[in-house]
Amino acid sequence: MAKPLKFKGVDEELQKILDANMDEAPARRRAREAFKHIQLGLDHILFKTPLDGLKMKESYEMNSRGLEIFSKSWLPQTSYPKAMVFFCHGYGDTCTFFAEGIARKLASCGYGVFAMDYPGFGLSEGLHGYIHRFDWLVDDVIEQYTKIKENPEFQTLPCYLFGESLGGAVALKMHLKQPNAWSGACLVAPMCKIADDMVPPWILKQILIGVANILPKQKLVPQKDLAEAAFRDIKKRELTPYNVIAYKDKPRLRTALEMLRTTAEIEQNLEKVSLPILILHGENDIVTDPAVSKALYEKASSSDKNIILYKDAGHSLLEGEPDDMINRVFSDIISWLDEHSSNTAG
Repeated sequence: MAKPLKFKGVDEELQKILDANMDEAPARRRAREAFKHIQLGLDHILFKTPLDGLKMKESYEMNSRGLEIFSKSWLPQTSYPKAMVFFCHGYGDTCTFFAEGIARKLASCGYGVFAMDYPGFGLSEGLHGYIHRFDWLVDDVIEQYTKIKENPEFQTLPCYLFGESLGGAVALKMHLKQPNAWSGACLVAPMCKIADDMVPPWILKQILIGVANILPKQKLVPQKDLAEAAFRDIKKRELTPYNVIAYKDKPRLRTALEMLRTTAEIEQNLEKVSLPILILHGENDIVTDPAVSKALYEKASSSDKNIILYKDAGHSLLEGEPDDMINRVFSDIISWLDEHSSNTAG
């Protein structure tokens, strides 16, 4: 079980909320509501984009599987969006912390940004950190984002997927299920393959696969400290505990198995990727394998593809790098989106 986190300047009542079991959504929602004013006041470049000129909306709605899904949007206040960007967050994450800063930045550059928490993650219903079927999760995301795309207000706009880490796998699976539905995809350190150092040894993996059939929800998969592995900038790494509703415990058995199956499936279908793609990866990423991003670039059948590998950079390109690297990555993303949205509009 993850150790309870103690925060300076937090009163006893708030600490009690943060120490509660976060397995179910109501506890996560209470924690986020109680802590959000502290989160967005943190000293991180992502939280320094001003809110002026942006309109934001949060909502909950029941999906076809009977799960209450949390979603959020960020739109330019005074101009029509250049395009729509649909955000797919990483493993254990939520669209309410670092993703909030990423969305603000994109919206301040003229894009309509839409995000959701997957079932079992963030503020959406479901057992925390549990993925029973990766395909179900992908279908939930498709369902949510299709409703937004069909809104008459946005129907004429190009639609781009934006996937970080596990969200990159989600975005690729969405494309493989709907080959003609998206105008393009920006993939940041996509989880096309989990780095070998992050996967248990073969013999242990076989044991865990067997146990997963009996105890799928148990937290038994050994895992290295993800923040240490993903965040190169130490000061930014120290802010990761403030993402209080992120799943930080050992992966649940079924979840780990589904992620391994999904990456194996994606790795076998790279040539079927046919949409315009921008792939961004740190050369020193030890969480997701940059070699498979290179393979995606080489094998994808898309005639419009680009890859940028960042020397010395790690996994969390937009959250865990020095400010100059984060600014550089954002600049590359905005340039690509600007070029493609103007071409599509034209």
